[in-house]
Amino acid sequence: MDEIKKHLSNCITATHWDEIGIYPHHGIVLGLFSLRSEKSYGIGEFTDLYPLIDWCDKVGLDTIQLLPLNETSNDNSPYNALSSCALDPIYIGISELLENDSSKLLHEDLKALRELNNTPRIKYEKLKKRKYDFLFHYYRHVFEKVKKTAPYLTFIKQNTWLEEYALFRVLKDLHDGKRWTLWEKKYQDLSETAFNPLLEKYKDRIQFYYFLQYLCFSQMSAVKDYATKKKVLLKGDIPILINADSVDLWRNKSDFDLSHVAGCPPDDNDANGQKWGFPLFNWTRMRKNDFAWWRRRLMVASSCYHMYRVDHAVGFFRIWAILPEAEAMQGHFLPRNPFKWAKQGKELLTMMALATPMLPIAEDLGVIPRVVPKTLNALGICGIKIFRQEKNIFRAFVPLNKYKPLSVTTLATHDQPVMSEWWKEEKKQAKKLAKFLNIPYRYPMTFEDRLTLLEASHMTASLFHINLFQEYLALIPSFVSKNPKEERINVAGSFLSQNWTYRFRPTIEEIASNETLANALKKITKKKL
Repeated sequence: MDEIKKHLSNCITATHWDEIGIYPHHGIVLGLFSLRSEKSYGIGEFTDLYPLIDWCDKVGLDTIQLLPLNETSNDNSPYNALSSCALDPIYIGISELLENDSSKLLHEDLKALRELNNTPRIKYEKLKKRKYDFLFHYYRHVFEKVKKTAPYLTFIKQNTWLEEYALFRVLKDLHDGKRWTLWEKKYQDLSETAFNPLLEKYKDRIQFYYFLQYLCFSQMSAVKDYATKKKVLLKGDIPILINADSVDLWRNKSDFDLSHVAGCPPDDNDANGQKWGFPLFNWTRMRKNDFAWWRRRLMVASSCYHMYRVDHAVGFFRIWAILPEAEAMQGHFLPRNPFKWAKQGKELLTMMALATPMLPIAEDLGVIPRVVPKTLNALGICGIKIFRQEKNIFRAFVPLNKYKPLSVTTLATHDQPVMSEWWKEEKKQAKKLAKFLNIPYRYPMTFEDRLTLLEASHMTASLFHINLFQEYLALIPSFVSKNPKEERINVAGSFLSQNWTYRFRPTIEEIASNETLANALKKITKKKL
């Protein structure tokens, strides 16, 4: 540990690590949408994080990693946001709003919304309509008082991105939710002289979206403050790319390269490669304004998190670029010259690290050039280690004490099968892992098998040990589905209807009251009973 402390003291992230702490951290990762409490209305809400933070503190976990919370488009993917800054109003904690207002009128339409709390999967279409109806009613009821308050006025003044975002949402509503490229021509490329009159014309509608973001950030920043007091770290997730149908593309076209779309090349996991369709960044243009778009995006996120996951970190070094009409396998890397990758990656990650007090942690999975881990190490940025995939050159599992400290050990990501599914489907590899852990291979896995596996993932030399929340919940059979495929959050590169709809079976109250689970977690994290 002394060696890694000495190394990090000389990295650009030294002050970040001083705040986080250079010692083993243990945590969970989840989509807020999956969480629910007895107070939820159809989906996990910002305020549901309070009891989760309390539970983590109780069992010895000090890190909660959340999937992106930005407002999503119609596919509900948190990696396909309408805005790089705006949070999704579907996560606003309604119970907290009701506590601050005793109007019976506000309660009338909430029964149907509460019923959506009990569906096996998130019903986004119904949820969004009913929740927005309630939030608009609430806005009408309280806004005249709120708009004069100092916290509200300060929020509006400090978040200059709100004007573009709110007008974008209003115009999207007026065009029945269509992509901005399908709007009336006069709205697709607004001049500055046309922009301000529209702000005035649609003032009331625009203020509604201001108000929603005020509620979102008020609640989430309060959650961060509470987590800080409890010494629980909140880790956000910053997608590398942005939806083409976003306010960012609508108003900042010059920051993007629209000649190609992003994807990934063919590899062992996908012989055809993947075509994501996201526009690329115009790094030349961004350099001229000192990466203002990225700096703003990260500063806004810093009000919610202590650190963040850098999605597809290799994309900052080089990204797979595909012509809009071409197949994924017909793409090429940009920059084309591999000798430029290290310089670009170091430049961009350094900019990101120095932009805020948040510690960046890189998602560096897939086919990764050697310059990536070398650069991450030099900057003091952790990479990811998938426990079941971590092998040496002889294809043997890496001993737990041989993991590089500057890393995050995890059993699986949100894009991968949970351990139960992998254990069942990849029997040959699972048997090898069982032998490595000195346990018998059997399916279904027993409580002891799962506990051994989880303990091992927390005993590596990595500084962070973070697993999907459902991996821990699986210690209690009734807390997960008998079909492990149902526990998967997303199938990467697919457009399946079940993607991003995963919901935990138990409420946070049921989780918190289960002493068997609590004792198991304390054993894993070595917290004294």
